[in-house]
Amino acid sequence: MVSIRDVNQSLLVKKASLELEKRIQMPEWANFVKTGVCKERPPEQKDWWFLRTASLLRKVYMDGPIGVSKLRSYYGGLRNLGHKPSHFKKAGGKVIRTSLQELERAGLIEKVNKPKKGRIVTKEGQRFLDKIAKDCKS
Repeated sequence: MVSIRDVNQSLLVKKASLELEKRIQMPEWANFVKTGVCKERPPEQKDWWFLRTASLLRKVYMDGPIGVSKLRSYYGGLRNLGHKPSHFKKAGGKVIRTSLQELERAGLIEKVNKPKKGRIVTKEGQRFLDKIAKDCKS
């Protein structure tokens, strides 16, 4: 059986984003928002919301249970402070939180409190990603 750990991750996220476009919808405000304080402009790709959501789903599958704070650290970056040295800043939480809520509504992830608080992938989400991984491998 092929797992998501066995395939090219960028190809997996691209294919998963195409499948997620059928299951979830992008909020209206997503066309105008930056993904964090470390970014100077909003994303230029039209389907960036689905790519980020697919990447979040993969990250929850790999590292779950995981919370919004850890995901903000993962997607953060260096903030340009002009002449001063750059410093690491976390990504915006609204984009991550809303994407995770959309994945919950689609039934692909769920919240847990024990043994650790965070979100994990459901059986349906596991099947969804394993099917895409199988398509990427062949």
